[in-house]
Amino acid sequence: MLTAIAKPFGWLMMRLYEFTGNYGLAVILFALIVKLILLPFQLKSKRSMIQQQRLNPQVQAIQKRHAANQQKMNEEIQKLYKEEGVNPMSGCFWSLIPFPILIALYQAIRFPITIMMGIANTVLEEGGVIAGFLQSVGFESTVSQYYAQIEQSKFLSENYTAFQDFVSSHTGLISTGIEKFRTIDYSFLGLDLSRTPTFKWIFSAESWTSPSVWWPLLGMFLIPIVAAVLTFLQTKVGMATQPQPNQGDTPKSMNFMTYLGPLMTLYFAFIMPGSMGIYWIASSVFAIAQDLILNKHFQKKYAAEDAEFIARMEAREKRLEEKRQETERLKAEGNTERNANTSSKKKRTAEREVQREKAREYEKKKNKESTEVPASQVGQRRYARGRAYDPDRYAGNGVAGAVDNEDTLADQLPDEVEEPVSGQEASTFTVEDPAEQAVACGETLIDESDDADEDEDVYEDEEPEDTEEEDDA
Repeated sequence: MLTAIAKPFGWLMMRLYEFTGNYGLAVILFALIVKLILLPFQLKSKRSMIQQQRLNPQVQAIQKRHAANQQKMNEEIQKLYKEEGVNPMSGCFWSLIPFPILIALYQAIRFPITIMMGIANTVLEEGGVIAGFLQSVGFESTVSQYYAQIEQSKFLSENYTAFQDFVSSHTGLISTGIEKFRTIDYSFLGLDLSRTPTFKWIFSAESWTSPSVWWPLLGMFLIPIVAAVLTFLQTKVGMATQPQPNQGDTPKSMNFMTYLGPLMTLYFAFIMPGSMGIYWIASSVFAIAQDLILNKHFQKKYAAEDAEFIARMEAREKRLEEKRQETERLKAEGNTERNANTSSKKKRTAEREVQREKAREYEKKKNKESTEVPASQVGQRRYARGRAYDPDRYAGNGVAGAVDNEDTLADQLPDEVEEPVSGQEASTFTVEDPAEQAVACGETLIDESDDADEDEDVYEDEEPEDTEEEDDA
């Protein structure tokens, strides 16, 4: 994946080297082209940072006014940015784009044969034409495996004639894409940019014998130092247009971020080839020039708008002050109302308070029910007759209602009914009018004479049948 991303940058580096014929100059032109490509994005980022810087007095005033309410402070700052059309995150996003480009360039410098020249990796493996030539001449690498291709390409460039003869005479070896091979001269201002800087030569007396000996070593040693110093200057120039830190930031953290970039540049420039240090130096120089030019451009552009901007800010502050005074007046009069458009935190707090109130009402109702004795209770069983039991459900429905209300039949009898005589059976009653007793009991009086007649009729009908039975006998 990383190799595929690095191939376009490697192709560009190879074309620039063919155009200039100087490896160091090709790296410098590469840094310039990258800056030009990123210029629109850097322009947008710089505009956003300058706008934030202009709003910094208002931001600090808001921070001072709402120091006790962090949420309200953030809301007011975001409202200010929205009114002025400023996106505080736009400046941070575009500043991260150069890092992937730096990684892709590092890959292209590490693999000049496979990425810059576009030759297949099979020629470097066993059975490949480059691997066969290096074995035939007894080549042994003296650098880290990370930078083996740089040393191989340098050796092949120095012995290019012998390498061409070997390729033409060994057609059986894998030579896919070998026609793309180009010789590369890594020297720049007397320095070998294929090497990594070191400081061990300082303690060797032989290194100081002549300028031709100590200058290449001293020049490579100075590349990381110059790159770190220029990175520091770039950071300081860039911070001149950035907004002041918020209350939560401390001077220590800002100083740490100021020195972090230069220290990282110093470290990586000492462990990478000298060409990466040249890229950092050129990129920092172009960045400093770009910041100075853009700062001058935007300062001139916004100078005409400052008067209008200041007037607008003063009007805004006056409007906020009037609103604050009006709120204080309403509070004193007790006419304030809850703002429906409040924060989500306050809404959640209000919802929880409503839920607590409902819980308290439920507890009160439950406790009240526990102290009352329901009509359905029998003994310790509160709902023995059912939760819907109502003792007055059938009240006023006549005799049936009276029976359901557990009233006895004796309570329904008229006053003429006499109590049983002492010494007699409980079932014997003396009633003046038996019909009235039957009516009171809800029964129908039966005519005994009619029943007797009916019995006689039945008896008369049965007599002939008995006579016939006797005759037959």
